[in-house]
Amino acid sequence: MHDLTHIGPRVIVQFGDSGIYITETVIFGWIVAAVLIILALWSTHNMQRVPKGKQVIAEFVVRTIYNLVINTMGKHCEKFAPYMGTLFLFLILGNMLGLFGLRPTTADVNMTFALAGATFLIIQYNGFKTMGFVGKLKHMADPYPFMFPLKIIEELSFPISLSFRLFGNILGGVIIMALIFNGLHGASEALLGRIPFIGEIPWLQAVLPLPANAFFDIFEPVLQAFIFTMLTMVFVSMAVVSHEEHDH
Repeated sequence: MHDLTHIGPRVIVQFGDSGIYITETVIFGWIVAAVLIILALWSTHNMQRVPKGKQVIAEFVVRTIYNLVINTMGKHCEKFAPYMGTLFLFLILGNMLGLFGLRPTTADVNMTFALAGATFLIIQYNGFKTMGFVGKLKHMADPYPFMFPLKIIEELSFPISLSFRLFGNILGGVIIMALIFNGLHGASEALLGRIPFIGEIPWLQAVLPLPANAFFDIFEPVLQAFIFTMLTMVFVSMAVVSHEEHDH
């Protein structure tokens, strides 16, 4: 379940000697996306004017996400709620795969960089859309022209720092849990290994890691998903506000 011999994601499919392959991160990412799609279709099937049952839960989740986006980014950024909600739910499920003995998708820097890159593209797209190409360049050189290269570094460093923050926290939890399980497995064999039948069961692994599991596989994944989503909302809202102020 927890193996320190594979720090990086395992390769599932290798396409000859071309260097192209599919890792478990991609497979698990597809599974998480499929689960979200199925839940969305199931919860919105046969919707009624007066909600009840699963529709109540679905509307509560959607309303909560919209309220969070509006309170954090402002009413004018309400259009970003679907993306922020999808990002948050995807991160929660992807981060919590450790509960099922699987490698979290965000323990792969390629996944976290892709998610941060999507946010980076949203920021740049809205900037160029609002200000135009020339206006964006002028904004990058404001208030002095020598600020232009510094602004470029600032823009490019955002997705890098955002992705490595999430990657480091989740991978750190994976490594710590692997160390705990491997250590308890060795301790269980040393203490009970000579007892027939009983010694074949890793008793120490069954109970002692539960507090660590609760933290690294439940609390930490939810916390990191929230932090990543909040930072995304803050940076997008700052970009939109700065662009609107520039226009005024």
